[in-house]
Amino acid sequence: MSASGKFGIPSIACLLALAGGSYQAVAEEHVYITHDLPHVEVMHKGKKVKIERNQDTFNTIEPDLALTSRPCPPFCIQPMTLAPGVETIGELEMIDYLRALSAGNTNIIVIDSRDGDWPKRTGIIPGAVVIPWDKLFLARNDPEKVAEILEDKFKANRDSTFWSFSQSKTLVFYCNGPWCGQSPTNIKTLLALGYPANRIKWYRGGIQEWKSLGLTTVEP
Repeated sequence: MSASGKFGIPSIACLLALAGGSYQAVAEEHVYITHDLPHVEVMHKGKKVKIERNQDTFNTIEPDLALTSRPCPPFCIQPMTLAPGVETIGELEMIDYLRALSAGNTNIIVIDSRDGDWPKRTGIIPGAVVIPWDKLFLARNDPEKVAEILEDKFKANRDSTFWSFSQSKTLVFYCNGPWCGQSPTNIKTLLALGYPANRIKWYRGGIQEWKSLGLTTVEP
């Protein structure tokens, strides 16, 4: 009888069983978002995108986001509570906002505040729009251009020099991570203009923590 016969080389399934494993269990292994949530589908630029965690259990974060000791200043650790009334959120809350946005809630906008080539290098969260932080920073941009963003994108209303935010959107900001000051700068600017704190949310973990959990990103 040949080596591949009845008493020959054992199959892969047999070897897994002998090792205490199961071929079926290996084939069905998944990395869920939560214990009962394998993935979610959201809309990005009119197309469905599946947000899930990377299924490779040996996946690691990319070098662009792996540095632990960027010079401070300017890359200083941000507080957990940025300002009174501004809610700091995590990944699951971010996903809830993305799902609401994808379900047709037009009163939410998720904003990637990063400038330069960061969005292109690391991707953005599906459903987010890129508004570089300096576009909302009065010291870096024409105040009229800042006003246009507030009116056109955030649905604030201006009457002469006074702003009304009664119809303004809920803004969900993020940038590179807990050491990034770009979205915090925008949030503080908006608060100084009178934007309601309860309509501003801050994902402190940013793209660094999003990707450290293996969650999906897309091209900006």
